[in-house]
Amino acid sequence: MSGNEKRWSGAVARLVWVSSIVLAAVLLLRYAVLEAGVFPADCKPQFADGPEGLCVAKWALVQMFMQQRLGWASLMLGVLAFVSRRRSVAWGGWLTGIAGLVLYSFDYAAVGALLSLLVLAHDGAQARRGEDQAGREPRDGLRVEGLR
Repeated sequence: MSGNEKRWSGAVARLVWVSSIVLAAVLLLRYAVLEAGVFPADCKPQFADGPEGLCVAKWALVQMFMQQRLGWASLMLGVLAFVSRRRSVAWGGWLTGIAGLVLYSFDYAAVGALLSLLVLAHDGAQARRGEDQAGREPRDGLRVEGLR
């Protein structure tokens, strides 16, 4: 296995590892916290009424997926990453998309996550192809010997 292939497989392993951690954390948040009834049910409807500790946390979590905010964030990051080809933005869109898919914002999060994943996959494949061919002559791939 060449150095380029090792870097490529390392990038894929990192993508799978980080994605698995985020997915596990979001699934835990959804099923062990939100749907398990950990938060109090009788929180005041307005923030100005003096919310208590768990009510503030519940309000913040609910605001993330109200009106599909996570999905919209993933979609915006995915489009921005697709247009600009920036890996850092693509990572944000991908991880936000994973969270949106689990936390009730799947309509827009799916598109944003896939656009981001396209950027992550394309940049890695392009870098791998470019590094494989760097410094080589076209005849090298054909195994043509020069005339002496």
